[in-house]
Amino acid sequence: MSNIERLQSTPRMSRIVRHNGTVYLCGQTACDDNHQTIEEQTQGCLDKVDALLAEAGSDRDHLLSVTIYIRDMKDFAAMNAVYDAWVADVGKPARACVEARMARQDILVEFSVVAAEK
Repeated sequence: MSNIERLQSTPRMSRIVRHNGTVYLCGQTACDDNHQTIEEQTQGCLDKVDALLAEAGSDRDHLLSVTIYIRDMKDFAAMNAVYDAWVADVGKPARACVEARMARQDILVEFSVVAAEK
């Protein structure tokens, strides 16, 4: 028997997957990415991550790994300013940040998160 739980599934993916006390989130982009700054998109992504972690029985303090995809490294410092405030009071996860082509031109940043359940 599998102890894999998939939440908010579509024919293509699940937004949350839980397995053996670990929570995996699909890549999160800002809800309204049109004409938003990197700071606004970063905050929008992180707000979505917070909501999904709560639904999955986790939170920021249980982050294990964060992978950040950024469209242009010129936005790295501005994105980090928002991210650093978000993780300021929690244990720091392992992290990677890579420059990447995005699915749509207006997407500036995307976050992929793995966390432990509470």
